[in-house]
Amino acid sequence: MKPVTVPFFISHQGCPHTCVFCDQRTISGTNGTLPSAEQILSRVDLWRSTAAGRPLEVAFFGGTFTALPEKIQTELLAPLQPLLAAGTVESVRISTRPDSIDSERVLRLSDMGVRTIELGVQSMDDAVLAASGRGHSAAESLQAIRCIKKRGVSVGAQLMPGLPGDTPAASLASLEQVISAGADFLRIYPTVVLQGTELARRYGAGEFAPLSLDRGVSLCKVLLHRAMQKDIPVIRIGLQADQGLNVESIQAGCWHPALGQMVRSQLYADLVCRFVPPGRCVTVHCHPARLSDVVGVKRGNIERQAVRGVQVRVIADFTLKHEELAIETEDATAVYSIISDLHYSIREV
Repeated sequence: MKPVTVPFFISHQGCPHTCVFCDQRTISGTNGTLPSAEQILSRVDLWRSTAAGRPLEVAFFGGTFTALPEKIQTELLAPLQPLLAAGTVESVRISTRPDSIDSERVLRLSDMGVRTIELGVQSMDDAVLAASGRGHSAAESLQAIRCIKKRGVSVGAQLMPGLPGDTPAASLASLEQVISAGADFLRIYPTVVLQGTELARRYGAGEFAPLSLDRGVSLCKVLLHRAMQKDIPVIRIGLQADQGLNVESIQAGCWHPALGQMVRSQLYADLVCRFVPPGRCVTVHCHPARLSDVVGVKRGNIERQAVRGVQVRVIADFTLKHEELAIETEDATAVYSIISDLHYSIREV
């Protein structure tokens, strides 16, 4: 049973750098103040009351958890220890930087219930990292992933295609490198230009050209497809829309409140385009969990097929896997997979 995440945002806390793209307070909608023990316990209790028996995972997002003074790390985790022992809370998740991880820290965190560590890798290209003011190298990211895996803790890698100096080929290479290093899951956050950041200054001065929404979706489609082929979950695509992140705070870049669905929908649309010639009338069967993806955001996939003269009816079928479509024509029905029956070249982006 998937756990319910109890989130705490500690924006910028512990961060030794301010990267050119970063404004964590805008992204999270909070000022990054560290929660007290009472606030932690109160929120856990509130989430538990609505969890309907599902397990709880406490997550500290934003900031650099492992760069906080050890005393503060302990103060944040200590209130959870009785709840972990009692099984009220199943596990803890933290976010940090690749250059703020070593075996000693991982062991200490593991002993206090941390079962997942997310790393802000962003890119595996040293020139891109330097141009973005990250302050760490690609080698440190690889070392951090392997260090966490060695200690039996789940590790996720956050990637940011479209940073200064990045290319689609470099973004794909970054994804492949973190997967090869042992990342258990990925988040893909295409770069956006937030007001008040150094990237906003560069954008205004004509020194930086961000990914457009269309190009970003095309690139993320390829990245998601490659991760699926490697059987690595991508748990989020695009920054989450909330009170702090909206069209007013974003100057440019690849952002949409339903970006993840837009990207997934492209895969299903491409599959239909590949196997259904223009001018046909078909029924497309999909797993019920993928109905909205197959139809597309605001029925975008249905309209895309209509432009080709293809009439599509979509119905649910529990016998299909999430990545499969059964395409029914007048003559026959065939099952296709977006994993094995689609092929992309990064040069197309």
